[in-house]
Amino acid sequence: MSTLKAVPNTGHEHEFEPQLGLPERLPQDERVLWQGAPDWKRMARERFHLPALTGYFTAILILRAGFILSGEGSIGDAAMAVVMLLPLVVFALGSLALLAWLSARTTVYTITDKRVVMRVGIVLSLTFNLPLRRIESAGLKLHKDGHGNIPLTLGGSERIAVLHLWPHARPWRVTKPEPMLCCIPDAAHVAQVLQTAWMAAAGEVAASAVLAASPVQAASSEATQPARSLSGNTPQLAID
Repeated sequence: MSTLKAVPNTGHEHEFEPQLGLPERLPQDERVLWQGAPDWKRMARERFHLPALTGYFTAILILRAGFILSGEGSIGDAAMAVVMLLPLVVFALGSLALLAWLSARTTVYTITDKRVVMRVGIVLSLTFNLPLRRIESAGLKLHKDGHGNIPLTLGGSERIAVLHLWPHARPWRVTKPEPMLCCIPDAAHVAQVLQTAWMAAAGEVAASAVLAASPVQAASSEATQPARSLSGNTPQLAID
């Protein structure tokens, strides 16, 4: 297993936590494999679409200036019109950047050998406990700089509302939302940690099922083989 990478406690709003990023202390038989948080600049770019909105507002300002110039207005009039709108544009973009920073600052993702825990929320903190045995599949979208997103598909009838998850949800998954560890550095390493823990958990589930079904069969060599996956397929993280 990988060594622990912990997130420093950067504020006082979560001092009530018995353990960083967790609603309660872990049992003695459970251990943290990795902890991390989104990169706020990457989150502002990908989840809050700051570059696209910056381009949109820039185009609006250019069109405003062009409209005045086409109506026989002077360059000074066009500049004044742009200057009057500029504070609103700066305020809107600054607010989005602040939301991205706060969202990343108040988020802690935790992977243990039994579950994935997501502590999210700016004003009202929510903690989602996702047992590894409930995770049907996972994906990895990796960028060239090492940052990436890891969406998790929950099995069965498990559902978490998109409004509760956002921005920690996979885009365009509304009917069946998928929690996502988003904008995390060294995402390939995190994916490997998750995959290893997931396969180990699947093996424990299979062994328990065999023991419950037939103690004699459990003693055979076949009974100790790991399960193929939580969903019946070979467990792996698909790289998009």
